[in-house]
Amino acid sequence: MDDPAPTVLVVGGTGATGRLLLAALLARGCRVRAIVRPTARVPEALRKHEALELIESPVLDLPPEALRKHVQGCDGVASCLGHSMSFRGVFGPPWRLVTRAVQRLCDAIRACEGSTPVRFVLMSSAGVRNRDLDEPISFGQHVVMALLRLLVPPHRDNERAAEVLRVGVGPGDARIHWCAVRPDSLQDEDAVAPHDLVPSPTRSVIFDPGRTSRIQVADVMARLLVEGELWERWRGRMPVVYDRGESAAAPGS
Repeated sequence: MDDPAPTVLVVGGTGATGRLLLAALLARGCRVRAIVRPTARVPEALRKHEALELIESPVLDLPPEALRKHVQGCDGVASCLGHSMSFRGVFGPPWRLVTRAVQRLCDAIRACEGSTPVRFVLMSSAGVRNRDLDEPISFGQHVVMALLRLLVPPHRDNERAAEVLRVGVGPGDARIHWCAVRPDSLQDEDAVAPHDLVPSPTRSVIFDPGRTSRIQVADVMARLLVEGELWERWRGRMPVVYDRGESAAAPGS
């Protein structure tokens, strides 16, 4: 993506991490289209930015032809979609928000004219396993994750969304190249700092989670969307991002 001003479509851009991604992309000179809920609060500094176009509609409510129109001409697509951490957000509909949005965005990309692959970057979770790799987990964590998969819809949704890219798109799709970024325990920090980007979790996400700053996640996602070398390293993979020093598991974990 050598264009000095690539165009990126973002969904989930008004969440805690999504707002940081919008700011990171705009700071890199990108033209950004953001699909946001009509009731979403967009910081005034972002709302007034001349390179930001807001599309006010729930992403799942957009007809296929409208979604294709918004995707057309984009060099990259990013999803920071997630479920709000309230009882209704966790257990209420839409239960497959992220999965359905990722699938619809992939369908829209394939329906667009053009031959250049579009970069798709998904914010996932360290609790989502990359089944292309041998990522062993303890019996205790296996039991807990199975319960989460059964009882907590957002976890199941995150797993299925990653599978849309890993299996549904796969490594050889001509129109979509992808990467799923997996943060661990999300924290709020004010500034980007050194971080570790590793192929698989190095800590137990259940029993010994590591810290991952939201601003680090946004920075990594923005860099993947605009930089060449980093993208070629992680395309088709699911890197885990930790704050610097957090990727080392605690003794005995």
